[in-house]
Amino acid sequence: SVDCSFSRGVCDWKQDADDDFDWNPADRDRGDGYYMAVPAFVGHKKDMGRLKLLLTDLKPKSSYCLIFSYRLAGERVGKLRVFLANKKPAPVWEQNKGQDERWRTGKIEIFQGAETTNSVTFESERGKGKTGEIGVDNVILISGLCPED
Repeated sequence: SVDCSFSRGVCDWKQDADDDFDWNPADRDRGDGYYMAVPAFVGHKKDMGRLKLLLTDLKPKSSYCLIFSYRLAGERVGKLRVFLANKKPAPVWEQNKGQDERWRTGKIEIFQGAETTNSVTFESERGKGKTGEIGVDNVILISGLCPED
């Protein structure tokens, strides 16, 4: 399994140079490390910020599960999407508003064909809101199918 929480920095995260803004580290409330966030007031409506996780050594013809924590806090804060490299340009996961300020868990099955996925991109799209943030943390990749809750 690959554990890519931002506090430990074992994973290869890259900011996209062609997007509109960067994701930034934000401190956790309880002080145990940090997560990556995009505050609601950054940029203009429809601006995009992309954070890419480079994956190496995934085996072809096998399945993996990507599990991550995410939070969409605030009125009309925007959208969070996840894309897999080598797949069609549509997101494999998308969320456009939080019911509350709580952290939730996202899960995505990644099935490898002959070509392996070499990156996962978290994309934040700016909404109309002026308060809140979009946050991502604790990105974990495990081999096999995603566990049931």
